[in-house]
This record gives sequence, C-alpha cells and structure tokens, in this order.
Amino acid sequence: MATPATEPPPPDAPRPAVPSLWDELRGGDGEVRPEWRALIACLEALGPEELALRYEDGRRILREHGVTCFVADAAGERDVPWELDFLPLVLGAAEWREIERGVLQRARLLNGVLADLHGQQRLVRDGLLPAPLLYANPAYLRACQAIQPPGGVYLHTYAVDLARATDGRWWVVSDRTQAPAGLGFTLENRSIVTRILPEAVQALRPRSLREAFRRRREALRRMAPSGAENSVVAILSRGPRSEAYFENAYLARSLGFTLVEGADLTVRDRRVFLKTLEGLRLVEVILRRVADTYCDPLELHGESLLVVPGLVEATRAGRVAVINALGAGLLESPAFLPFLPGLCWHLFEEELRLPSLATWWCGEVREWTYVHEHLDELVLRPAFGSSVHPTFTKDLAAGERERFLTAFHGRPHDFVAQERVVLSLAPTHDAGPQPVTLRVFAIFDGRDYLVLPGGLARLLPQQTMFAAPALLAGRSKDVWVLPDHEPETEVHLIANPAPIAERAASDLPSRMAENLFWLDRYVERLEGALRECRCVVRHLAGELSASRGLALLGLVDRLGLPQPKAAENLEPAARLQAVLLAYLRDEQHPAGIQALIARVRHGAFAVRDRLSADTWRILSRLSFRPPVGAGNLRLVRAAEALNTLVVQLLAFSGLEMESMTRGHGWVFLDLGRRLERGQHVARLVAAGAADAERSPLLLEPLLEIADSVMTYRRRYFAEPQLPGVLDLLLRDPTNRRSLAFQLTASERLAGDLPVRAELGGVADVGARLAALSARLATADDAELRASLNFFTEELGAISDWLTRTFFSHVVSRVSRDEGPTLRHHPHDHVRLPVGCHGGAPLVATDAAAAAAPTAAQLLP
Repeated sequence: MATPATEPPPPDAPRPAVPSLWDELRGGDGEVRPEWRALIACLEALGPEELALRYEDGRRILREHGVTCFVADAAGERDVPWELDFLPLVLGAAEWREIERGVLQRARLLNGVLADLHGQQRLVRDGLLPAPLLYANPAYLRACQAIQPPGGVYLHTYAVDLARATDGRWWVVSDRTQAPAGLGFTLENRSIVTRILPEAVQALRPRSLREAFRRRREALRRMAPSGAENSVVAILSRGPRSEAYFENAYLARSLGFTLVEGADLTVRDRRVFLKTLEGLRLVEVILRRVADTYCDPLELHGESLLVVPGLVEATRAGRVAVINALGAGLLESPAFLPFLPGLCWHLFEEELRLPSLATWWCGEVREWTYVHEHLDELVLRPAFGSSVHPTFTKDLAAGERERFLTAFHGRPHDFVAQERVVLSLAPTHDAGPQPVTLRVFAIFDGRDYLVLPGGLARLLPQQTMFAAPALLAGRSKDVWVLPDHEPETEVHLIANPAPIAERAASDLPSRMAENLFWLDRYVERLEGALRECRCVVRHLAGELSASRGLALLGLVDRLGLPQPKAAENLEPAARLQAVLLAYLRDEQHPAGIQALIARVRHGAFAVRDRLSADTWRILSRLSFRPPVGAGNLRLVRAAEALNTLVVQLLAFSGLEMESMTRGHGWVFLDLGRRLERGQHVARLVAAGAADAERSPLLLEPLLEIADSVMTYRRRYFAEPQLPGVLDLLLRDPTNRRSLAFQLTASERLAGDLPVRAELGGVADVGARLAALSARLATADDAELRASLNFFTEELGAISDWLTRTFFSHVVSRVSRDEGPTLRHHPHDHVRLPVGCHGGAPLVATDAAAAAAPTAAQLLP
C-alpha cells in the first residue's frame, strides 16, 4: 500500500480556531497595504462621479464586444454576459515571485508525472502512487498509453486555482490540466480595465501579458511534426454551445489560428486534414479546447460526436501534435493532491513550494478511518474527475445521508475528503469586499514553462469554498502584478520564421463558409422584412384611403402575413394596423422580426472569429422591442425602431463592402446576399402585380420597399407606372436593388468561387446565371411577370448547388500545396448540420426550407 506524501492530522489533534479573514486591501492594522496605495490614490483623485462614468463605459464595452459565457443549468441553456469587477486584484512583486516559482515547479512536476504514467509507470511500480489512482480512473485513457508527444511535453497549458488562507499563504485548491479555460477572458479583462483606468495603469505599470501570448504563438507554430514553417494550427472547439466559445474565438483572432469544430476535420492515412473550400488541407498542430475523452469516438468515448474519428491513431503515428496531449486530463483528479509532495521530492529532490489543500484519498485504510471519524467536519468529493458538486454530509437529509454513506462505505476509493477553505476578501467597485480565488496560468514556450504575469481572479458568493470553481460564469477580476525592480531573467527569444505567402490555399473551413453564406442571407431577409413593415407603418401614419388599405392588405397577405381573427371585421386601415402590430409583437413566429434577429446574431456568433470588432459591434446591438402605447404612438415608436434596425444593417453592409478582404469568405458572404435579394425582389414584384385591379395602388409601396423611389422620380418625373416599375426593379443593371444587378453580381462572384475540378459545375453555374440575365433582358412585360416564380426557383436551385458542392464535402481532395490528390468513396464524408449557436442549424438548402417560411417575404 502506498504511503501518502502528506500526513493527515492525528485523530486526537485539536482543531485550530479560525482566525480573522485575510483582507487583500488592508493589513491587520487597518492601513492600506503598500501594493494597493497607488491604485487607491488614483481612484480617490478621479472621484466617485467620474468612476461611476468609467464603470458604465466598461459595462458598455463588455456588451459591445459580446463577451459572454454559455451556461447550461436548471434554468436552461443560454449565454450569460461576462461579469467583470473593474478594480483589479493587485499583487506585489515579491509575493508574485513566490507564486511564479511554485507554479513553474508544479507545471514541471505534473508534466513529469504524466510522462511516467503514460510511459513506464515507475511511480506506480515503486509504490509512490497507488495503482487504483491510475487504473480505476476514468480519465486514464489506455488508448493513449505510450504515445510520445512532441518533445516529451504533455502539458503545454496548465492552470492552477489558488486560495489565500487566513495566514496570508496561498494554497492550491485544484490543478487544471485538461484544456484550461480563462486565458482569453484574462486578456479581455486586461484590455477593458486598461481602457477605463489608464491613469492607474500609468501609475502602477502592471506587467504586460502580451509577451507571453507572443511566445505562445511562436511555440505552437514550431510544433509541427514535419518541421514545416507556417503549418496550419487549428483551435479545436465544441462550437458555440461550449462555455468558453467567446474565449476560443478571441484566441483564434489574437493568435491568428483557425477555429474549427470536429466536423471541420477528417483523418486520412493517419493524417488530419481541414475541410476547406479548396479541398483537404493538412493540419499538423491542434490546440484542443475539448475534453480528451471526447476527441475520438473510435478509441475513446464511443458515443462522442464532437470531434474526429481516427485522431488518436494520427497522434500515435506522430503526424499531428495535440495540445494538451491526449490523456493530460488524468491529473485533474483531486485524488493525486496528497501524493504530490512525495512525488516532487522523488523526481526533483525539492520541497513542494505551493502546498495543496489538505486532502485525504479514502482508498487507503488509515485515511478512510480518519475521514470516517471526522465525516461531518470535511467536504467529500468524487476522487476522479474535476466535479464541482461536493457533499457536506451534515447538511444532508436523513434519507440522502443514508444513501450517500452506503455509497461511501461500498466504494471508498471513489471519494476524497478535503478541508473547507475560508477565502480572503478582495475589494470591489460596487459591492464591498467579496471572497476571491486566483487562477494562474503556465504555458510552454518551446524551451520551458512561462507563467503568465497575472491571471483570472474569481469572486464567489460564499465565504467558505467547498471546491474550486470550475465553471467560468460568475464575477471576475483582472490581476495586476507590480513590476519587479530586480534584474529580469534572460528571455530566450527565438527568431520567427519568415512569413510565407499562401494566397493560393484557403484555410476557410466549409462549415465557416456556409455560416457566412447564410449570415448575409438572413441579414438581407431581415432587412427586407423591416422595409416592408416600415412601408406599412408609413402609410398607416398618413392618410390611408380604403382602396389603398385593401391593396396593402392583399399584398401582406400574399407575402404570408397571418391575419388575426379578431381583425377580420375591422375597416381596412384598422385591420392593417392590427395585422402589423400583431406581427411585430409575435416573438414566437419563426419568421418574425425577433426570430430573424436571433438567426442573424446566432450566425454572427458562429463566425465571430472571422468578424472585425466593428462588424461584431453592429451585429451584437441588433434588437427590437415591440411598440407599446395607444393610438398612433405605437406606430411612431414602431417606425423609430424599424428605422434604427435598417440603419444598423446598412452599416453592416458598408463594412462588408469596404473593410472585408476579398477572400473566399467574402465571396460566399456577398453571394448569399445577392441570391437572397434577387429572390426577395422577384417575390415582391410578383406579390404586387398579382392583383391586376389594385396593382397600380401598390407601385409606390413596391418602390419604397425596394429603396428605389428617388431613382424612379428622377428618371420618369411622373406617378409610378407598371412598365417603369418593372424595368427599374427587374431589368435595370445600374440599380443595386434590381434583379438584374443581383444576377450580374452573382455571375461575377461565381467566377471567384474556389475551383473544385473533380466536382465541376463552377463554370456551369456562371453560365446558368448568364442565361437568367439574358432571359430577363429579352422578356417583355407579360413574359417577365409570368416568369418571376421561375427566377425565384432558379436562384434557390443555385443556392442548393452551392451547398452540395462546397459545404457538404461529399468528395474531397488535398490542397495543391499539401501533396497529392486524395479521392475517396462518397460516403467518407458525413454531412453534419451547420454549427449555429443555439443548436439549430442555419437553413441548409432552399428545398429543405420549402415547408417553412422562406426567402425575403415579409413573413417568408
């Protein structure tokens, strides 16, 4: 039986009294601690009114940046805003040196333990670790045994959760070795606090985080097993429904790597490839943000659909570097904590600098006896995994206690006991002192571990912490480390490889291209619905005749707007108003304003690593509140809300046209807009011209919805006539809202599509669009009105062709710069839903959406 490395207190030892809590801000004499004095002086100089304005600016920036955390709990699955306390946690240079040394030692120690447990397992054979800690641990992945990671480094990113005891000493509560979250949030916290408190930054000069991230990026790029420079580095995420998706997208943008999901990758010949628009592109480094257990359904968790079948075999063959290494999550089990001091002495002949929270693994007789005798004084947790659901037995009801004790006595090796942690108090900007924990990160820079000079502080609602907070949701703080005036240690700078132009190959995943395509379709669909509603509101607010009211009712009815039964017997104007307001208030309608806004936001969230800060700021602000009030006041408020939304969408369109690089992402984005707008104008004209008797009354509304009133007036100097309206909205190639313009633009964009020679059809679709343009130009008015449905169907068919060709990956090949062409059976690739936030895919094809409202109708 292995001997634990820390001796538990003897059963008869007196329990020490709990001293006064440690105050991060003030010492025992009530005076402000030296490291905090400069910050407090800056805050006092600004004054409460200015600080209140600064803090409001900080909350606004958080909203604009869309900083969120996905939470799944009893209340459901949802995104919650990231909470940031704007007063940083300040740590002095001397104190930080001790933390830094302890974290560096701990990272090296855990990496050495992982290397042994996945190698020769001498620690188990020599009795330094009990065998059940390894072989009974679900986190031990037998399929990953003896897989040698590049450079022998298993742990490239390590995080440790610390709590300060009442004597001021930091203690380790838990180790995070799986895929530690928080690095992106740490960088975002620093960015925001720096913007709202620049005076404090100048006064305290906290150590920068940027150098650590730069070295992190360099190290990842050098890890390709082939040694190739500028190889593809992918950040593997679970998608928008993961807790840290904002962070994953943030890191992808900051580091310049490709954010992918499991469906974006495939394994061929023990190599991992990214499914891009140009075929398969070799991936040699994967920064995983997914638990290792779910990384390969063939050799690990058989029911996992999150990631890549065959990834373990590709790793075993040395063809891809996975970071952290598969199996690194083993040491998150709290059962290892009591053995770390002995392991540190055995491996390094050093005392463990950062002690762990007192922990007893109940698989040993002596420890189990002690825990059993002090059961109501300790906290019990599962021994394996990083569960955040501890049990405090004395708080259990009689029946629950009995069931728990039965499980505890039956399988004691499945439990650990820990003492309760009494947390220190940190000041906040608005809620007084609150309990705080600290997460510190260490990253491997290619030579050794580097501790990020700062971290992620977490504010907890209770003073006593039963377990380390694993979830990110909750209030956070930036951590400022004051500069050290001692000579800095030498920094080993490694030269960056010269950048290599790779314009011929695209690393845009097919899933990302599909999301971009449908993002602009939904933006255009939303704009069409807004313009149609705004047109109705304008006519209702003016002098609306009965005949025009009936004509507008017929138009919205043909566009699919539902007619409330309560409005059936009203006068035309009153009925039209009731229909409009009912639609605007309907939050459940699948094609209502609220639903379309949700689809746009979800689509933007799914591609946020591809969007600039300005673009995200516009899309994240989209919102609509149903108008309230009585009489015309509701119409006035509706018009204001609709105008605001239209302007926001136009701003997005302007950024798209003037700020986006004309790569394949932009091609699919704009192509989605052109196809959607072409369908919209065809359906709109068809709906307006369907009633020959009342169609003259609808010509001006049609022009207004198509944003072409001023053009028509300048051109014809007369009341709208059907021939002129048809020419302007359908045939005129100079009108950016016309069907002809959309066809011409789509034909030009089709020429910029990636060439997929083995599938063909790119030239064919260009010819198909050219034929549509020719038919549009030569048809007379009667033929044109009869052909509008044909144009709509053809554009839908082209959309379906794009989906089959570029988004489904039925047949694949390797990009030209990555090796020979690979051809496979059509069933090698499985068509998966688009990774749209919220679980429901963006509409994949026009045919699939035929049963539901589609395209750019008012209510499609």
